[in-house]
Order: sequence, then structure tokens, then C-alpha cells
Amino acid sequence: MNDRSPLDYKLDRLVTRHAELRDILAGTVDAGSFARLSKEFSDLGPIVEAVDRLRAAQDEMINLAQMVADNSDPEMRTLAEEEFLVLKGRIPGLERAVQLMLLPKDEADEKNAILETRAGTGGDEAALFAADLFQMYQRYAALHGWRFEPMSISETGIGGYKEATASITGRGVFARLKFESGVHRVQRVPTTETQGRIHTSAATVAVLPEAEEVDIQIEDKDLRIDVYRSSGPGGQSVNTTDSAVRITHLPSGLVVIQQDEKSQHKNKSKALKVLRARLYDLERQALDSARAADRKSQVGSGDRSERIRTYNFPQGRVTDHRINLTLHKIDKVMTGEALDEIIEALIAEDQAAKLALIE
Repeated sequence: MNDRSPLDYKLDRLVTRHAELRDILAGTVDAGSFARLSKEFSDLGPIVEAVDRLRAAQDEMINLAQMVADNSDPEMRTLAEEEFLVLKGRIPGLERAVQLMLLPKDEADEKNAILETRAGTGGDEAALFAADLFQMYQRYAALHGWRFEPMSISETGIGGYKEATASITGRGVFARLKFESGVHRVQRVPTTETQGRIHTSAATVAVLPEAEEVDIQIEDKDLRIDVYRSSGPGGQSVNTTDSAVRITHLPSGLVVIQQDEKSQHKNKSKALKVLRARLYDLERQALDSARAADRKSQVGSGDRSERIRTYNFPQGRVTDHRINLTLHKIDKVMTGEALDEIIEALIAEDQAAKLALIE
């Protein structure tokens, strides 16, 4: 009787392919094929190591089970029983590690990100909260050793941001920040409130994978580029030259404005970077919609209108509504220190949902 699962056969194929690649790469391979095959070999390496650990543990369990069944040496039998129970507790973790490695990879996970925060409903208080969120992610990036480069900030004049954009560069940036997209709601007493009443306002966050030119190619004929004199809060001129750039992508209707740099060339370069990220994000959203079943397995990473989190300052709590997680440490969340607790829980929930689909 064959009690091997489809997963066992899949693992066999991966181990065999890894061995084949090792033999091929040890021989004579042309430069083009070498790069491609080396990457495949490298990608399979961690999976094969995890499979080897799992199968070594399974083989050891079989041996221990045989020793437990052997009554000729009671002392050895007792030792084998103890080791068997320890190993039995370890194997589910080894199996889960292998399954997680087999989950479809999001090709954007290793990309850098474009972060956008915008004031939503709530007037000045919403703009102040949009600035708070922008600074929260700036601190979080610093804690992870990422480079956080503000690209465009539209201020309200009282410390708030109508909208702000930043480029975040580092290892696995998008993988950690992609679940931050959505509506962030705040409940607190505004500094301008004289009667101590709690106000509710909101800001939206969008985290877009930064697209390379190979990901999204933009034709010059599809762009309308306007240049004009940049202005600051209240409309006052902050530049005496026509350095501000507005790029309109005609096929999609997307518009990107960049005016923070004094150089027209730098503003155009930054605007194209944001435009490329937005177009790439549109493509990803279209693919997500096409994969309706897979979409249901996600904890919510694309719907900009979805209310994902509430920050209640009077009660000192932050609640993520997608996973019903509440932390009573709002100060540490806003400094970026406790944000990982929410992000790790979101990643774990997303992985669990995807595992449930393949089991």
C-alpha cells in the first residue's frame, strides 16, 4: 500500500531537480544558461535543505518506533519513547517550514517601495495624522536600516500633510510594508479642540512596489509633460524657475506632480519613478482581481478604501480590523518600535490562509 501524499511526490521532484542542476553546473554551460540555472539552483537550495531536515526526522521516527516496539531492552525502550515524543513535537514545525517555502512567491516582495500618505476625512486633524503616519514609517524604516527618502510633501502650514510621498530602499521592504495600504482611522482630541472632545478622522496609505524599467515600459508618446513654477503652502512661490513637473499618462489618466527639487530634471525623474510604481500597481491589482480565489486568501493588501486600522489615543490602543488584533501600546506603534508586532501577525495570517488553500 502506497501512503505517500502528492506533496511527497512534489518534494521528490524538487530534490531531483536540484541534483540535476548541480551536475549540469559542474559541467560546461554557456554564459546565458549559467546565470539562469545558477539562480534556479540557488532558489531551490533552502527548500531542499528543509526537505532533508524533515525526511531525516521522519526516518529517525521510524527507527525510534521500531525500538519502542522491541521489548528486549526495557531501558533502551524508555529512552526511545522519550526521543520519539520529542521528535513527534518537532515534525509539524519542519513540515510547516517546507510548506511555507512552497507557497507561491510574490515577485514584488523583494522590491523597494513607494510610500504615499494622504489626508482623508477630518480636515486639519486628518492632515496632522497623515504627517504622523509618514513619520511613523520613517522611524520604522530607520529601525530596519532602510533608506527613507522623502520625494514630495504637500504641507498644510500647521504641521500637517495633505499628501506625502517617499521612496523606501532596503532588503524585503515591500514584503513587510505591503499590508499597510488602506484607510487608517484616528480617534483623539485635536490640539485645536477647546472642549476636550474626541474627533475621528482618517488618512490613507498606499504602499507600491517600486517598478524597474524592465517591469513597466513607458512610451514617450503616452506622456504629456507640463512644467511650471513650483509653489509652497498658501500658494507662495518657492522657486523662480519653471522646475515643477506634472506628468500625465494619457492611456491611464494617471497624473503625477513633483516640485520638491529645484532641478526640473530631478523632478521629472522622481515623477517618472512614482508613475512607474503606480502603473505597476495597477497591473498587480488587475492580476489579483483575475485570481479571485487567491484574492480571498489575502488579509487585504490592495483595497485603498478598506478601513484597516484604528488608532485610539485616549485609550492608548491600536486595532487592526483585518485580524482583530489590538495592542495597548500606541506610543510604541507610532515610534515604529511595536509596528512589527502588527506586521508579523498580518504576514502569519496571510501565510495561514494560503496554506489552507493548498492543504
